[in-house]
Amino acid sequence: MLLIYNTSMIQFYPAKDRYHTDSGPVGKSYFSFSFDEYYDPQNMSFGPMRVLNDDFAVPGGGVGTHPHRDMEIVSLMLSGGWVHKDSMGNEEVTAAGEIQRMTAGAGIYHSEFNVSKTEVSNGFQMWFLPETRGLKPSYEQVKIDFAKARNQWLPVVRRGGGDNVAHIHQDMTIHLTQLDAGAEIIYTQTPGRRIFLMVIEGTVQMGEYLLGARDSLRLTGEERVEMKATAATYVMLIDLP
Repeated sequence: MLLIYNTSMIQFYPAKDRYHTDSGPVGKSYFSFSFDEYYDPQNMSFGPMRVLNDDFAVPGGGVGTHPHRDMEIVSLMLSGGWVHKDSMGNEEVTAAGEIQRMTAGAGIYHSEFNVSKTEVSNGFQMWFLPETRGLKPSYEQVKIDFAKARNQWLPVVRRGGGDNVAHIHQDMTIHLTQLDAGAEIIYTQTPGRRIFLMVIEGTVQMGEYLLGARDSLRLTGEERVEMKATAATYVMLIDLP
């Protein structure tokens, strides 16, 4: 059972309490939200954020052709690579350090497989509800400029897109940062919004919380977030309505 520790408008989700599935020839996944065989009516979404799956695909493993619609799907590749094929004719490898965004919109079919026959690949797949249903399906891929993410927030997905920033059909932004040990960083947002924060690697101190790899926080109405890296750390922060 998932344990949630509440303090004011902050919810802490330890990595160890995520639901875990091992599908053998496909690989392992850790779910941050209710998904597939894991059903929790108290953990269905956070604003428009619906899914965050931490997927480890075995060599050559993956998911065959299947449909999606009315969802913005973002993949953040952490190690290895996935080969993506879809019904729009796209066929591309998303490698570590790259972001893939797919608008399922009115309907799309796609498949994803580990490009390696010898190594496990790892990445996040995230789903977000779009502002508008029935959009024309689309796809794009961008490379993360990690030099611009050192000790500062780098937007990699946002409405309107930009240079090395993927476009998404929702009022939200995905930020990444790579912090040196001892580095401090602040994030501010307008009132009434949400923040989803996950430590990808390393550890950070944020108020009373010491967050390790894959620990996450969900913050509502917090206009200022301050954290300090206690080791070299990789963090993802999502600003949501």
